[in-house]
Amino acid sequence: MHEAFKEAKKAEQKDEVPIGAVVVCQGQIIARAHNMNETLNDPTAHAEMQAITAATAYLGGKYLNDCTLYVTLEPCPMCAGALYWSQLGTLVYGVDDPKRGYSSISKHLLHPKTKVTKGILESDTGDLIKKFFVNKRKR
Repeated sequence: MHEAFKEAKKAEQKDEVPIGAVVVCQGQIIARAHNMNETLNDPTAHAEMQAITAATAYLGGKYLNDCTLYVTLEPCPMCAGALYWSQLGTLVYGVDDPKRGYSSISKHLLHPKTKVTKGILESDTGDLIKKFFVNKRKR
């Protein structure tokens, strides 16, 4: 999760919402990503989507069933759907997103075999996001 947090800091430096993600397979980081919505003018360029694309390209296949995605914020329904289709093995995230997180709609948006752990670096990831939006409102 520390590596995902580093990615979130990269997003913050680019004035992107500071969300970061890494994909780990067999103990090795195979993908790193952060939000790029503003940079790419693409509402689908969430950290998770970028990480899925990089990881599947690295593996040469569309399934991530032997992989773990670490992401600093609970995935949105769009990202949860993509994680479903990739058959992600394990999802680990930092802080819940009560307004836009997938679990606000249904906990069943992920693949039924996906294991979920939440609350890792919760205060760090939550504080980074809160600080970002407080600073945005000041501008």
